[in-house]
Amino acid sequence: MNLDNLARIDLNLLVILKVLLEEQSVTRAASRLHISQSALSKSLNRLRETLDDPLFQRTAHGLKPTAHALNIGLKLPNILQDLYQLTQPPTFTPASSNRQFSFAMVESAYETLIPYFIGPLLSTAPNLKLDSYVWTEKSMHDLQQGQIDFGISGRDLHPLSDSQTDRLPDGISCQTLFTDRQVCLVRQDHPLMTALTSPQWDLSMYLDMAHVQVRCEGSDWWALDYFLADLGHRRKISTTVPDFYGAASICAHSDLIFTLPSSFALHACKLYPLRLLPLPFEFIPMAYVLLWHQRNDEDQGHKWMRDTICQSVEKLMQPYDKSHKKAQGTSVPWAD
Repeated sequence: MNLDNLARIDLNLLVILKVLLEEQSVTRAASRLHISQSALSKSLNRLRETLDDPLFQRTAHGLKPTAHALNIGLKLPNILQDLYQLTQPPTFTPASSNRQFSFAMVESAYETLIPYFIGPLLSTAPNLKLDSYVWTEKSMHDLQQGQIDFGISGRDLHPLSDSQTDRLPDGISCQTLFTDRQVCLVRQDHPLMTALTSPQWDLSMYLDMAHVQVRCEGSDWWALDYFLADLGHRRKISTTVPDFYGAASICAHSDLIFTLPSSFALHACKLYPLRLLPLPFEFIPMAYVLLWHQRNDEDQGHKWMRDTICQSVEKLMQPYDKSHKKAQGTSVPWAD
């Protein structure tokens, strides 16, 4: 390492480069950094001189990064995280910390989990700033790039699913918070209710019904659909919506059936006139997992956050472990 050459590099320029790579626009990058476009252009020129590369080319659609800029961009999240940690105290004291942490969470986890760990976090560390976002198809990339600290997502345990927990992107760690299973919702006076007193409620009847589906991470298909496709079947999905509340409302006011995790189904039954039914065939459960980047493994604040979240969820689930194992039919561990 040539320390003389390193001493001539303004480390602030690395932050500017990362934002430029993300925005690919001088205007947007300057706005995000709260500096003028002129100042940003001067910084970009200094970057080009320091790194001996044009870094970006102007196009009709904004700035196009060079191959060298893209290669640097792959390394920047780890470099900047290491620099950030150098500025932090060696220990993390929750009671006096004013650090900021960000989450991206699947919609169903908000009702199921977030009320139970936000309280313990802020009661112990009242000066923390917690930012929460909806989990999307871009959230895993944001986690890799250091734009968010944690993700809470539902990961399908179907062996052919791309979102299985052992098929995570490089650098991403996860811990299972709890497992869940799929159930069905229909409106309270649905014609199907008469069939539940007989053996008619089976896979054939399930496939004959029209379904409402939630689009998750940009996909219209869930692991359940891939499972059925392997058996040569396909659901009749009449309506696809972007959120669970919308699907539950549609289900309550139509003859459509909604298949979803049991933890959110119980919440939906409290809000809408719905009946919860068992899935009429065996299907592998799913897992709700906590995700983070390995670069934060040893960060004391991150470790405290992870431990607090996991302990809070474990405490929530403990009273229901036995009933969960014995659950049959429409009974579910969160029913009480």
